Amino acid sequence: MPAGQVAFTTPATATPWQRWMVFSPMGRIFFFGALCFVLFKLVSVSVAAIGLVGPGVSPLSRAIGILAMELISSLVAYAVLVKAIERRPLRELALRDMFTLGLAGLLAGALLISLVVFVLWLAGSYHVTGTNPEVNWLPAVLLTGIGAGVFEEILTRGILFRTLEEGLGTWWALAISALFFGAAHIFNPGATLWSSLAIAIEAGILLALLYHVTRSLWPCIGLHAAWNVMQGTVYGIPVSGTAAHGWLVSNCTGPDWLSGGVFGAEASVVALIVCSSCSALLLIVAVRRGSIVPPSWRRASSTV
Repeated sequence: MPAGQVAFTTPATATPWQRWMVFSPMGRIFFFGALCFVLFKLVSVSVAAIGLVGPGVSPLSRAIGILAMELISSLVAYAVLVKAIERRPLRELALRDMFTLGLAGLLAGALLISLVVFVLWLAGSYHVTGTNPEVNWLPAVLLTGIGAGVFEEILTRGILFRTLEEGLGTWWALAISALFFGAAHIFNPGATLWSSLAIAIEAGILLALLYHVTRSLWPCIGLHAAWNVMQGTVYGIPVSGTAAHGWLVSNCTGPDWLSGGVFGAEASVVALIVCSSCSALLLIVAVRRGSIVPPSWRRASSTV
């Protein structure tokens, strides 16, 4: 296992209660969740007070307000966890990687969803019926792109996958974080058990492996954001059950297993195959590098 694959290890001087309550994966997950929740509530009160959210506000104003809640709460809580609890550099969000790995993620996300839509078009499922050049695209880009990309990737890959991998190893962290990501979408409009399972496999596993291989959140954020924006704002396909108004006016026909139904392309078997193929390639890279992290108790026994 290459050095640096595990970002944090419990200090040797930690007391037993610190090992369980502060430095354990569950302790750090709980700390982040609690701090993020408090910050989210505080920011929500602030944006409401200045009139960014609430009855009668414009879609753009509402999007800016919600984006502020998501970005401030998640980024500040994560930075506090890393700097105050783990006491290490914030390497996975290094600004220098935003313009390299982040842009690579944006390109990968745009190409992946475009390939999915192209296959659906070839199969006679995706139909363009017109264009809407005056569509109000900015709120969707802010919320389903930047907001979802940053907030969900910090929570699911930066917190859940990373900390569980340090304790339980890569395989368990991969399975648990993917299932969590799928379950988090179960209450979306039009969601089914199949759609949640599909998202868990195609996106939950792909994004976790992308983080595992790069050890950066920027490509995950970029891929996630580009997929959502291209799917909804460009191709006009619902994003995880949320109705989309895109530059292309479109509809999908055929059986739900092919088209994704009202939930969108994530519930399509095409997306499942395309994303799972990418996951397989990333897994091959991880195995060949020898970067699969064993559980902490196996790592401890191997050093004795």
